[in-house]
Amino acid sequence: MLMSTQANRYAHQLLDARAQSLLLPLPSGEPLTVEDAYDIAKCILDARVAQGERPIGRKIGFGVRKTLVRYGVKDPESMLAPIWAPMYDSTVRFAEDNRGTQSLTGAMQPRIEPEIIFKLKKTPSPKATLDDLAGCIEWMAHGFEIVVCPYPNWKLTIPASIAAFGLHGTLIIGEPHVLSSSTRSHLASILASASVSLSSSTGSGGTLRAAGFCNDELSSPLHAMWHLHQLLQTQRQFSPLKAGEIITTGTWTDAYPVAPGQTWSTAFSDIALPGLTVSFV
Repeated sequence: MLMSTQANRYAHQLLDARAQSLLLPLPSGEPLTVEDAYDIAKCILDARVAQGERPIGRKIGFGVRKTLVRYGVKDPESMLAPIWAPMYDSTVRFAEDNRGTQSLTGAMQPRIEPEIIFKLKKTPSPKATLDDLAGCIEWMAHGFEIVVCPYPNWKLTIPASIAAFGLHGTLIIGEPHVLSSSTRSHLASILASASVSLSSSTGSGGTLRAAGFCNDELSSPLHAMWHLHQLLQTQRQFSPLKAGEIITTGTWTDAYPVAPGQTWSTAFSDIALPGLTVSFV
């Protein structure tokens, strides 16, 4: 277990690296545990709030277990549940008419992830079921999370990812759709039948890069948020989910590297959500 001074030291190393767009080696010495990593994350949260940033929600990461292996993660015990990190008013924005432009200046090894995003209208009870949680949702939207990594070549561990802002860089949200009571009551099955395609272009032509499906328990947006809700009941240093929060629930595809000059687009099937187009500069 880290001493508080060690957690603070790691936190400020990561904050400095982010501010200066510098890569860091993975933490050396005694291996970080998941609990250590969330202590570091709490130090980062406190520092960012002190600097004037306002937490407005959470990102969920690594809900799709098969993607972990691609980043060198080999510990099966760490694949049992997603990770999470705070999001801030400085890192979340809305795309007008489902189109946007995003600067990559300062982003460390940026990658793109198509995700489903929820906003909570009501605070869930501590023992909320999946259906209860669905009933707390105000709206659903599609968005791109731009994830970043301070570790060379995206080689990481689960604790190192948690400590490094949960790899959260920026969230770009498309048009929100307020959910009807009927949609809320059938949300899990609606999402289970949906799919998304992800394409990129650097000029007039486009290339299909991936298709994603919501067909795994942890990669289901609603299940992922339920797992986060349960985890937060055990993390007394953090506040539980509450009304008004925005939750982005994890990628439906691999995370693909992005670069200035590229435009990335999505399209959905079997769900009433528009696609999103973002150009990077």
